Amino acid sequence: MELKDEIIINAPKEKVYAALNDPEILQHCIPGCEELIKHSDSELEAKVVLKVGPVKARFGGNVQLDQSGAPDAFSLSGQGNGGAAGHAKGGADVTLTADGETTILRYEAKAEIGGKLAQLGSRLIQSTAKKLAAKFFKSFADAMNEDVPA
Repeated sequence: MELKDEIIINAPKEKVYAALNDPEILQHCIPGCEELIKHSDSELEAKVVLKVGPVKARFGGNVQLDQSGAPDAFSLSGQGNGGAAGHAKGGADVTLTADGETTILRYEAKAEIGGKLAQLGSRLIQSTAKKLAAKFFKSFADAMNEDVPA
């Protein structure tokens, strides 16, 4: 499954990049995130509760960040396990482009799922993934906008 989109965030690129590396902001923006622990600049651990169709599961997983292209671009990859509900792994490439006082955030993400979740059908999984991604980026943009002085 692949997802890609772009969003305009009303903040300078450096501020957007810093926020994308702030566990407190990310935990607030990730749908269903109960806990997000930063082990190092390149390692995070997350606990997330998600409902996909009739399946609700608590996922625990790890995320690795590759910041070699920072602050213009970075990549992340991760995997999570939801017990009987299944497992997921994937990654995303994110680019940040300054556009005056705003930042254009583009992402391309890929994911693979297995277990009960995979049996739900690709259309349901794809639409749920798109909704979750849209919800994250809307929450993230809102969090950035709240922080911008009027």
